[in-house]
Amino acid sequence: MKLVQWVRFTWNFEQLGSLNSLLPDHYHVALATPAEDKELRAVIMRSVTQDTSWGDAIHEVEQMIDGWLERALSPESNGVCLALRHGLRIIGASVVMADPALEDQLTPGPCILMEYRNRGFGTALLGESLRQLQAAGLTKSSALTKNNAPVAKFLYPKFGGTAIPVDLPLLVA
Repeated sequence: MKLVQWVRFTWNFEQLGSLNSLLPDHYHVALATPAEDKELRAVIMRSVTQDTSWGDAIHEVEQMIDGWLERALSPESNGVCLALRHGLRIIGASVVMADPALEDQLTPGPCILMEYRNRGFGTALLGESLRQLQAAGLTKSSALTKNNAPVAKFLYPKFGGTAIPVDLPLLVA
C-alpha cells in the first residue's frame, strides 16, 4: 500500500515575470466552446490515464476531473477551458477558474496528450492559463497535484510556482 500525497503550487502575479512561450506556427491556444465538451474530456482523461504517475489514484482523479469540467463548462461559472490545437485537433487542455475564492484556479492544470509531450506545449498552456487568470484580475493562483507527478517536478515550478504540501485526506493506493 502506498499513500498518495498532494502538493499545491501557487503563483503570485505581482512577482510574475514574462509569460511568453512561443508555439510553432500550426499550433495555437484558444478558448474552447461548450460544443467541444466531449473532445475536451477525452483529451484530459487520456492525458491523465496514460500518465503512469497517476495510476495509484486514477479513479479518484477521474471523479475530480468530471466535477471540475462540469463546473468550468457551466454557463454560471467564471471558468473557461483552453484548448491547445494542432490544426483543428485538440491536443491539450486546461481548465481555468477565475474565482479568487476557490482554493485552486488551475485544476486540472495543463493536460497534454502523451504523444505531444516534452515539446514545450505544457509550458505554453500553463503560461496562457496564468495570463487568463491575471487578465481576470486575480493577484495569485494555485493548482493541486500529486507530489510525484511530472507536472510537480518539471512544469509547475516554471513562472515562479512555489510548492506547499497539502493535508488532504490521504488516499491509499
